[in-house]
Amino acid sequence: MDPMIGVSRSDMLAGLERDGADPETLDVGTNLLLYFVYHYLPVPPVSPTAPLSLAGASWVPDGVDRISRLPDVVLRDIISRLPAKDAARTAALSSRWRPLWRSVPLTLVDSHLLPDGGARGQFIIGAPSPRAVTAAVSRVLAAHPGPFRCLHLTRTTMEEHRGEMSRWLDTILAKGVQELVFVNRPWPIDLRLPATIFRCASLTRLYLGVWRLPDTAAVPRGARFPNLLELGLCMTVMEDRDLAFMLERSPVLEFLVIIGSQSGLRLRLVSPSLRCVQLGCTFLEDIDVVNVPRLERLFQRDNLSESELADTAPSFSSKIKIGRAPNLRVLGYLQPGEQQLAAGSKENTVPSVQILAMEVQFGVRNAVKKVPGFLRCFPNLETLHVHSSVDEESTGKVNIKFWQEGGPIKCVVQSMKKVFFYEFRGSRSEVVFLKFIAERGRALEQMVVVVAGECFSSGGNVSAKLKPLISAKWLSKACKLQLFKSPRDKVSGPLHCHQLASDFMFADPFDLKYYYEA
Repeated sequence: MDPMIGVSRSDMLAGLERDGADPETLDVGTNLLLYFVYHYLPVPPVSPTAPLSLAGASWVPDGVDRISRLPDVVLRDIISRLPAKDAARTAALSSRWRPLWRSVPLTLVDSHLLPDGGARGQFIIGAPSPRAVTAAVSRVLAAHPGPFRCLHLTRTTMEEHRGEMSRWLDTILAKGVQELVFVNRPWPIDLRLPATIFRCASLTRLYLGVWRLPDTAAVPRGARFPNLLELGLCMTVMEDRDLAFMLERSPVLEFLVIIGSQSGLRLRLVSPSLRCVQLGCTFLEDIDVVNVPRLERLFQRDNLSESELADTAPSFSSKIKIGRAPNLRVLGYLQPGEQQLAAGSKENTVPSVQILAMEVQFGVRNAVKKVPGFLRCFPNLETLHVHSSVDEESTGKVNIKFWQEGGPIKCVVQSMKKVFFYEFRGSRSEVVFLKFIAERGRALEQMVVVVAGECFSSGGNVSAKLKPLISAKWLSKACKLQLFKSPRDKVSGPLHCHQLASDFMFADPFDLKYYYEA
C-alpha cells in the first residue's frame, strides 16, 4: 500500500519538516506523479497549436465569404475540429455561424483554457490549480446543450472544488459524453470518485487518474457501461472487487489499461470482449487470465508484488496463469525468476502465442534456469524478444551444457523465426543462450543483437565477445545476424511504447525499430 494514501498535504509537509527534508520536494514529487499519469492519457483530438492550411495566404478571392455558404453538415464538421474556445468564437463570425457551435458535439480540453493554451503541456512545476480554468469549464458545460464528444478535465484540484466536480458529473450525465478523461490534481491522491460516474451509459472511452474508485458494493445493480470500449485506470486506489465490477458491467470493453495502481491487486480477467490489456508499474500479486476468448495482447511491465515493497520482504514471485485465451498472440514482458508461469491446459502450454517478450537477469543463475520452462509453454512461438537486465549481485552463470542437457525446446527447434536480444553485454550466460538458439533453430530467419553502449565506452573488445556466436554452427544457413549499438546510456528496463501496444496495425508492438537502428 502506498504510504501517501490517506495522508493530507499538510501532514506530508509536517512530516518532511520533522525529518529535516525540504518541503518543496513534495511539489516536485507530486508533479512527477502527474507527469507519469499524463504520459499515459490519450492525446486530445483537437489542438490549439494546430497549423491552419491557409495560414499566411495573402488572397481572398473576390472578397466573398464562400465558406459560410457551405452546408450546415460541413460547417459543423469544421467546428468539431476546433478547441472549445475557438469553436465558441465562431458564433461571432456572422448570423450564419451563430447557432452552429451549440449544435456540434463539444470537445473540451481544460488545459487549452490556460493563458498559453496548454502550449507548455500539462507538466508545470509548482503550478497551482488554476481557479479561472475550473470556472471556465463550469461555464462551458452549462452553456452547451450537449452532447459532448470528448472532455479532458485534468487541471483541477478536485478536493478544493467538490461542488463544481459534482455539478460537472451531473451535467455530463444529463447531456451525455463519449470520451471522458478525468484526473484529480493532488492533493489528496486518493480522493473518492463520486459514484455518479457509473450512471454515464454513453461513454465509449474512460480514463481516470489519481482517484479512489467508488465502493462498488454500494453501486446500484443496474449501473453499467453498455458502450464502453476503452478503460484506463492511472494511479488509482481500488479493491479487487471494484475492478471485477467494472469489467462485468462493460460488456463490449476491448482495451484495458492499468498504470501505477496505488493499491495491491489480484487481477482476475473474465470478459467476453477484451482484446488488449496493458499493466504497468502496478502492485500485482497475481494475474489470472480466466476466460477471455477475444484477448489478443497482454502486456505487463515493471509490476511489483506488495511483498516486494517492504524492506524486509522475503523473496517472492508473482504468478501469471493463462487459462482460456485461445486468441492470445502477443505476450510480454515476462520475468523468469521474478514470476511463476502456468497455463490452464493439460499440456501446460499456450499454443496461440506467436510473439513473446522476456526480461532476463542473465547474471542470476536461478532466473536463467527458468527460461527453458517458460519457452516450453509456447510451442508455436515465432518471434522472441529478450531484454538482458543487470542485477546488483551476480549469483552464477550457466554454460552450454545446461542448455544441451535440458532437452529440445519445441519452439526453438520448429517455429522460432526471429530473435531480438537487447542490451547484450557479452556475458557467458548471454552468449551460450544465443548460441543454443543459433545451433538448434531450424526455422530461424533473423537474429538481431543490440550491444549495450557500455561495451563501447568501457573500451571492451566487442568482436571478441561476439566471436563464439558468430563462429557457431548455425543450423539455419539462411539466418541473418544483425548487430547494432544501443542508443541508450542509462538502461532501467525494456523500452515499451504503450501507443503501439494497443494499435493493431503494428503486428509486433515490441519491434521498436528506432531502438536498434539508432
